[in-house]
Amino acid sequence: MTKLEHALIAAGATLCLSVPVAQAQDISDADDLTAVIALQAKPCGRVVSAEKRGDNDYVATCQDGNRYRVYVRDGRVVVEKIG
Repeated sequence: MTKLEHALIAAGATLCLSVPVAQAQDISDADDLTAVIALQAKPCGRVVSAEKRGDNDYVATCQDGNRYRVYVRDGRVVVEKIG
């Protein structure tokens, strides 16, 4: 199973079963962030860069120009559009 498949499974479990992301998978890489943003039904395409702001807190820049803050709050993944 690829890293992306692991990320999709972890993100899906988080959304469907309320499993804390910190326990399921670290969302540090661009492919993982792409999957998490897609599962939240946000337009992105693919994450082209990511800046780590803290533990499980990232700013992701997408190929379509959208920017999102992706972080964990109360055991759930939150994706907020920036700008």
